[in-house]
Amino acid sequence: MTNDQNVSQLSDLAKVFLKLGAIGFGGPAAHIAMMEDEVVKRRQWIDRSHFLDLVGATNLIPGPNSTEMAIHIGYIRAGWLGLIVAGVCFILPAVIITGGFAWIYAAFGTLPQVAPLLYGIKPAVLGVILNAIWRLGKTALKAPKLLIIALFVSLALFLGLNEVVALLLGGLLGMIWLGGSDPDNPPPGEQKITIAAGLASVGTLKVAATTGTAVAGDVPLWQLGLFFLKVGSVLFGSGYVLVAFLEGGLVQEYGWLTQQQLLDAIAIGQFTPGPVLSTATFIGYIIAGFPGAIVATVGIFLPSFFFVAALNPLIPRLRSSKWSAAFLDAVNVSSIALMAVVTAKLAAAILTDWLPMAIALIAAVLAIRFRINAAWLVLGGALIGWVANFIIF
Repeated sequence: MTNDQNVSQLSDLAKVFLKLGAIGFGGPAAHIAMMEDEVVKRRQWIDRSHFLDLVGATNLIPGPNSTEMAIHIGYIRAGWLGLIVAGVCFILPAVIITGGFAWIYAAFGTLPQVAPLLYGIKPAVLGVILNAIWRLGKTALKAPKLLIIALFVSLALFLGLNEVVALLLGGLLGMIWLGGSDPDNPPPGEQKITIAAGLASVGTLKVAATTGTAVAGDVPLWQLGLFFLKVGSVLFGSGYVLVAFLEGGLVQEYGWLTQQQLLDAIAIGQFTPGPVLSTATFIGYIIAGFPGAIVATVGIFLPSFFFVAALNPLIPRLRSSKWSAAFLDAVNVSSIALMAVVTAKLAAAILTDWLPMAIALIAAVLAIRFRINAAWLVLGGALIGWVANFIIF
């Protein structure tokens, strides 16, 4: 590969992931749907089956899944430099926006009002996710056994089973049920399926971080960085798990935040685009200014770069064994089930009257039938929400 080709690839990665980081409302499920649209459907950097393998594997390691997907894609597209560029560019817009909110919060003691925009953005994002479920589901659910595994995992999730545990159970069931098939005539599910796995990332979905105004300057930066490094290294499960980490560590143990500041930090994570873990930037700034923001941000995201660098070379090896391939296929289809379950729960919370329902339906039709880019759908939803604030409310 020539230097010009490498520079071009890095430039393309930067453009794509800066855009996704800036418009990526809705959490990991939406982020991964947008990534699939950009890098699989539009640019064809990788195929859907490979994309889904990455998503399924990412769901089984700690850290923010959508960020790790960006890092995976960057590594495949442009090697080690691509890994860094894609990951940093996906994170950067959210960090800048969150840092701006942190400055406003510290200066004025309040948060900007963005509810009208979110009123339209959230249902539009639902349409984007539904498009991903439709397109990827058609690729993934070819074998009756895989459909049964998906239904089993869906039921387990509705009954309250932990996301990661459900994925592992689905994978083990697939390995036992599909792994003994004739390797020369594998079941359709073993022929590499589709992406929805990543949206399982919803385990990491509401992963919000924390803030504090109190003791700026009194907290050693190394201690702040170490706290977030540990969180980024062990963060499995739902966003509520992250909130528990933050409440127990920053509020109860260290006393760096008040309970109200933690709630404000969680709110930041809900209405900023990009990875929700960028809330660490907000927290770090409130606790220790700009140095604290940098240390907290680096601490919580750094483990993901190492996890992906270690995992990515192993995925082709997993595909070479019929047993591990069956496990990966089943994890992938289980992730589709997880995405569907999460989407159903989001829909129940978002579609509370006729206008959000109409926005979600229109966005889904535009995405599925007319292949409108997710960026336009998100911006259109924001515009409708802003206008509705003056006309209806």
